[in-house]
Amino acid sequence: MELLDHLLWGNESLWGGGVAHSILILSLVITLGIMLGKMKIAGISLGVTGILFIGIAFGHFGLNVNEHLLHFMKEFGLILFVYSIGLQVGPGFFASFRKGGITLNKLAAIIVLSGVAVTLALYYITGLPITTMVGIMSGAVTNTPGLGAAQQAYSDIHLGADAVDIATGYAVAYPLGVVGAILTILLLRHLLHINTQSEEEKASAGADSHQNPTTVRVTLEVINQALEGKSIADLHRLATREFVVSRICHADSQPELVDTHTILHCGDKILVITTQNDIEAITALIGVPVEMNWHDISKDMISRKILITKPELNGKRLSELQIRSSCGVTITRVNRAGIDLVAAGNLPLQLGDRVTVVGPELSVMQAERRFGNSLKRLNHPNLIAIFTGIALGVLLGSLSFHFPGIPQPVKLGLAGGPLIVAILIGRYGPYYKMVTYTTMSANLMLRETGISLFLAGVGLGAGENFVPTILNGGYIWILYGAVITVLPLLVAGIIGKKIYKLNYYTLIGVLSGASTNPPALAFSSDQTTTDAPSVGYATVYPLTMFLRVLAAQLLVLFFA
Repeated sequence: MELLDHLLWGNESLWGGGVAHSILILSLVITLGIMLGKMKIAGISLGVTGILFIGIAFGHFGLNVNEHLLHFMKEFGLILFVYSIGLQVGPGFFASFRKGGITLNKLAAIIVLSGVAVTLALYYITGLPITTMVGIMSGAVTNTPGLGAAQQAYSDIHLGADAVDIATGYAVAYPLGVVGAILTILLLRHLLHINTQSEEEKASAGADSHQNPTTVRVTLEVINQALEGKSIADLHRLATREFVVSRICHADSQPELVDTHTILHCGDKILVITTQNDIEAITALIGVPVEMNWHDISKDMISRKILITKPELNGKRLSELQIRSSCGVTITRVNRAGIDLVAAGNLPLQLGDRVTVVGPELSVMQAERRFGNSLKRLNHPNLIAIFTGIALGVLLGSLSFHFPGIPQPVKLGLAGGPLIVAILIGRYGPYYKMVTYTTMSANLMLRETGISLFLAGVGLGAGENFVPTILNGGYIWILYGAVITVLPLLVAGIIGKKIYKLNYYTLIGVLSGASTNPPALAFSSDQTTTDAPSVGYATVYPLTMFLRVLAAQLLVLFFA
């Protein structure tokens, strides 16, 4: 029994200062938490959130870890989680924002402002100190940077004094903040009568306006007399849209591949690949849609997806490769992070892209050698991009932003900074020859490891004071936190679906992001095979994080 006591509660002589003991406790919390999260009651499981409750239980019984190690593991885990999300969604993030991100961010702002309004209403109704209410609000929306910002603001205006009730309110409200968001997501599924299969299909097809529209293929017959004798290059200049002409069939001849010098004649049939948004304008310029089975009439040509695995191609624009003249094939589409892009000449390639090429079999084989098409090369992790990005993200998160009328600066923190940098690196890294590709399995490993460490740290830190606070009247704080969590999400969920017509999986990603709730995102992502929740989360997370941090500071500065 003495050995067991030393193993669980630590012994300096046995553990060499407590580091090994701390790692043991963290490992046990994560292992048992994952096992708890897999248990289902009425078809509902806690998922990764089970780690938080095991951590609280361990902390309550004194099975705690070194304070400094706990703080490091918690913050580093959060950084790994948000950074891996940023890398995954970065390639399509800005296009998403242009097409529908304003709507998503409006919805997120509604959630933030509603939460602040509910917090102020409870402050006036209950008579609790604003510091307690800000702590409860931060815990209810699982926003650790908001907690830190509120504590710092209080300390600055009270000459270094600490408001203990901010952290206590946070700890009491946090568990139900995590679970409340997840339960709200499930409740919305029933309230809105969601057909999950239909929503899954729409999310996979990119039906939401927030996503890049997937590419479409259409056969057009040239009837515009103004195009007679014009080349494909002339057509691109006239259309000013992104599209690719894959093949052409002249009158009484076999289909052939095209290049920029191919001449168009009235009556020609051409196979065009473009986006859903551009197809109407291109059709109006060229002619009329017609039915044509290109596979049957051009049997000497094949279509194949080829993986870009040669590092020297990273950041190269398609026009620089001159693939039509060098290999005799045409690139029609580029699939990046699950999104089909039109193979426009100014599109830079990224390691891990899958390009669809069309041409004779021997030419396609030559293109395979040119592009690499070796999955083994991609399995090697690119750690430079990961840790360089994390370092830059920490620097960005530590910068102070001053706003007129606000006495204290605002920071993005260790969650907002790395996320924004990851999105920027994922999007623009290849332009500067930076290899940013990570396999889906590697990204998932980083993400799951990060969220597990973060939740274990939060649970262990909150466990000691959790039960005493509840027994001494703090149980009512849980109810206040639940109201702050659930009410804004329910209102925004109904608005998002009924008014904005958002896809359910995009909507729950937005709700998770607006709650700055990584466990809710992990739960949402488990509900679908698409990236819609992650894209929705990352689209609103930067603005939401800023608003959450700003709101917490302003409430303390104006009411404390």
